[in-house]
Parts: sequence; structure tokens; C-alpha cells
Amino acid sequence: MTDPTQEPRFLQDPYPAYAAMRSISPVRPVSGSGGHRNYLVTGYAEAREALGDARLSKDTAAFFAGKGSRRRLHPAVAHTMLAGDPPQHTRLRTLVTKAFTTGAVAQLRPFIARVTDELLDQWPAGGTFDFVAGLAVPLPVIVICELLGVPQTDRPDVQRWSAELFAAGKPDVIDAASHSMADYMTGLITTKRRDPGSSLLDRLIAARDGDDHLSETELVSLAVLLLVAGHETTTNALGNALLALLQHPAALDRLRAKPDDVPAALDELLRFDSAVSTATFRFTTEAVELGGTEIPAGVPVLVALGAANRDPARFPAPDQLDLDRNAAAHLAFGHGIHRCVGAPLAKAEAEIALRAVLTRFSRIRLAVPADRLEWRHTRLVRGLTALPVLA
Repeated sequence: MTDPTQEPRFLQDPYPAYAAMRSISPVRPVSGSGGHRNYLVTGYAEAREALGDARLSKDTAAFFAGKGSRRRLHPAVAHTMLAGDPPQHTRLRTLVTKAFTTGAVAQLRPFIARVTDELLDQWPAGGTFDFVAGLAVPLPVIVICELLGVPQTDRPDVQRWSAELFAAGKPDVIDAASHSMADYMTGLITTKRRDPGSSLLDRLIAARDGDDHLSETELVSLAVLLLVAGHETTTNALGNALLALLQHPAALDRLRAKPDDVPAALDELLRFDSAVSTATFRFTTEAVELGGTEIPAGVPVLVALGAANRDPARFPAPDQLDLDRNAAAHLAFGHGIHRCVGAPLAKAEAEIALRAVLTRFSRIRLAVPADRLEWRHTRLVRGLTALPVLA
């Protein structure tokens, strides 16, 4: 069966295709690029099982070794923490986890709130405004750049390279962006070694130069990963969440009247339209039975997080936005040892931003019909290129 994520209409609304596939089988083969066979997971139980199964490796270097790929991704981008298994993954994740604990994120909340207010101050009173360009993109970029110590003058370049890394169907653009980003971070690390500060990147440099056995390549790779992953998910989550509310007036009115309910509503908003459509690359190291389907060894497995979050076997009436639903078990941030390490920061940014928008702009509404909105041309993440609103 052809991979439905290859269809143009899939970007606009992937959920009917996911539902159709799931109704036949929650795990089934699909044709990937170049005619290679992949397996697509659309069921919740099967997705959760796959995300926690150690027989599904993320070691991309091992998978592609000897396959003669023509890609020229920078090694620091091709072999990140996301592309490895324990014990290497465990060691690298331990180095960054402390920066994203609930306590650490709580200390960032005043900064996040201040940046949010400064960005919203630029909205034209009573005019049309692009929520994506005006808040959903710059807020998480500013926050993660501040956390890593990226100078303000460099942030537009960082933002552009990050977007290019997700340019589906444009391998040359992706490869070039990977080198630009890695070269930039290499230079920033050199600068920080000469003039150390107190940022997260400075602490990672200290780990590299100290006793934590972090190689130079791993240092650059971690820096790139944190920079990109630190804002991509949040940007898409913010746009998807606001669009969902604008399309569901009762839910929007409820949160307008009770903005303190925004934190409790976040899990349902994340479930309803996941910012990450498909989990990052995995492949079977041995034959695996999943959802009654036998998957051979050495085959890529695509875990569709967005599909899993709309599985009626786990979330009744999944196509309805229900703010009273207990959606805490959603898979928008993944599951298991590779669950998004920055999830607490992403949720804090989304909460603060949505609360501020709903509080300050009580009449916010779509400026164009929803079917005219354009979605990003990438099958890994799901997000809007723009969200015009009337404030």
C-alpha cells in the first residue's frame, strides 16, 4: 500500500487517511521513498509498544552503513542523541535533562512571560496578524537561544536553518542547512571557550572539557539538537492549538472566561493535533510482531504519533476536541527513553502564550477560511506556515 503521507491532501488533514489505515490494520507495510518497504504504525497501543521496544533501534549510522547514501548531512546532525541507543543515548541525555526539569523550567517562566508580552505588544490593535510569524515562531526561538547563549544578532539565521532542516522533498536544502547549523555551533563553541558564560551550552562545554567524556562531535551535535528541537515542536504546537480553539468556539469561550484552565486543557490540545506527526527514525534489529503483524528484521518502522492520538480504542470520539477529556497519556511528546526531553519547557511556553493571547485579545478570530491555511511541507512535523488572525 502506498504511504498516505506522500499524498498532497495529507498535509491539510491527515486524520481520515490514518483512520482508514487503522481500521484495516494498526500496523501495515507502506511504500517509502525509492520503493523501499516501511511499516507504518497508526494504533495507540501499538505505537506505545513500538516506542518502548528496545528491538526497534534508532542507530541510523548502523542502519545506513554500506548502503551508499548520496546524502551529505553534517555528522553532527545525522548522528544526534535522537539517532542512538543506550548506553550512548543514556549518557548524552543525562547531560541535558537537568536543564529541562520542572524546577528549571519554573525559573524560566518570568522570562517566557516577558518575551510573550513584548511580542504581543507589537500586534496591531484591531488588525490582521500572523500568529505563527508574530508569536509561535519567535517565542520558542528566543527562549532556547537565550538558554543556550546564542547572540540575538544570530537568531534569524538559526531560525532559517532550522526551518530548512525540515524541508521535505528537498534533500539538498536539508543537507546544506545541516552544515550551516553545525558550522555555526562549532564557531559559537569556540567563542564561548574564549569567553565563558553561564548558559546551558557553556555547561555542556565544561562537560566536554571536564570528566564527563563528551567528545567534540557529541558536543556540537547536542548543541544543534537542542537548538532545533528546542523550538520546532513548540512553534507547531502553538499554531495547532490556537487553530483548534478558533475552530471550536465553545472551547475558546471557555478558556477566554477561565484562562486559568489553559494548563489543564493543554494535553487535550496536544492530543487533538500533534505537533510531531511521525516519530523519528527507527528500524527493527530482529523480526518483531506488532499489532498482529510480523515485521522483518532491518526494516524502518514509522510511528505515527498523530494517528495514535486519534485512535478511538484509546480516546473515544477522538476527532472531537473535549477539554474535559483526560488526555495525559497522549503521545505528542513520544514515549519511553526517547520521550522529548524538552516537554516541560514546551508546555510552559504554550501555556503562557495561549493564556496571554486569550486574555489580551478577547475577540480573536480567523482572518481567512480554515481551508485556505497552508501547512508545512514536511511529514515529520505538523504545523502551519501562517495563521492569520483578527485581533
